[in-house]
Amino acid sequence: MPKNDTTFRTVRLSPQRLAIVDSLRAARRKPAIHFLGAIDVTHARQALRDYEARTGQRRSFTALLIHCLARTIDEDKTIQAYRQGNHLVIFDDVDVCVLVEHEVGADRIAAPHVLRAANRKSPAQLHEEIRAAQKSGAAAAESWRYIRFYPWFPGFVRRLFWRFLYSRPALMKKTAGTVCVTAPGLFGSGGDWGLPVSGYTLTVTVGGIAGKEEIIDGQRVRREELSLTISVDHEIVDGAMLARFAERFRRRIERLTPDLESV
Repeated sequence: MPKNDTTFRTVRLSPQRLAIVDSLRAARRKPAIHFLGAIDVTHARQALRDYEARTGQRRSFTALLIHCLARTIDEDKTIQAYRQGNHLVIFDDVDVCVLVEHEVGADRIAAPHVLRAANRKSPAQLHEEIRAAQKSGAAAAESWRYIRFYPWFPGFVRRLFWRFLYSRPALMKKTAGTVCVTAPGLFGSGGDWGLPVSGYTLTVTVGGIAGKEEIIDGQRVRREELSLTISVDHEIVDGAMLARFAERFRRRIERLTPDLESV
């Protein structure tokens, strides 16, 4: 008989990864629809560079996107509503959940951080809060100290917890915010899109930025386009509402003031 020389090793899922697996199983019950688009961010990225040159203060592109997103949601908060029975719960605050990487010793962990009332914060405030969250590595690790007990519970109990969380709007807001922004594309290069599985009514997946050349007034002009996926719960948001929201979001990003305020 031929000898099987395949080598491998087996690694147990971490408690954090197991929690993600269970949350995705519960989230996939939501009927999601997705809007895949490209937004011209040439002006926005130049505005960031001009702002830093003028003030000496650096502002992150992620904070700027979240600022524009929260202000767009503020115009019609139904886009972040949650269903409870035959009613919709519509929150006044736009609480944006982002994943923040922390350095804990020699390891890097990604933990969710909720930017509370982002619709009432400036890009500078959001930038400082994200940076402060990134620097709180030890505190972030401490907040996850009980996750090690998660695998002890039977699978059906764990999944029941996530289904319960997604069906209780007030608990969802308190625990995980009202909106999710994930930005895998900012760690790579080139234009690409992502299709998330999410328990949120509204999830924005930030893709990569790709260069594009256009001919304007006979001149070759280089533009930068951001790939963006906007995903919503179809039980709450229909296609027309999603399209209008995407257009308002695009306009805000493309019409930033020199002070990085969206209009």
